[in-house]
Amino acid sequence: MKRRFKARKVAGIIFLAVLGIFAFGSIVMLLWNALMPVIFHLPLISFWQALGLLLLTKILFSGFRGGPKARWKRDNLQQAWMNMNPEQREKFKQEWGRRCRKPFWGEEPSQQGGGGPFSTETGTGASTEKPA
Repeated sequence: MKRRFKARKVAGIIFLAVLGIFAFGSIVMLLWNALMPVIFHLPLISFWQALGLLLLTKILFSGFRGGPKARWKRDNLQQAWMNMNPEQREKFKQEWGRRCRKPFWGEEPSQQGGGGPFSTETGTGASTEKPA
């Protein structure tokens, strides 16, 4: 009895996967053929080309990440965040905000400020003030 139920469940999942692939491929093909030739004067594509395009965009934009390892890293980071007190959280935000911001026009990357618990820079003692 259990084997029959399991086989039905597996068959149902396979059927839904094939149906989903067919649906997404059709949607990509229809949208491409409705928009791209008119807007950019590109050729029409077939269903199989649409599936290839769908796979290519999946690889380029989401890559092969995910899975249990990425979930484990996210969970660990979330747990570490929950264990921080408000002062540590603010310090973390400031440091990552400083690291991730792009320098302003004409500004050297070293003028962004330094130090902090995550910095590998050592203080040089040089002033970052601009002359008047």
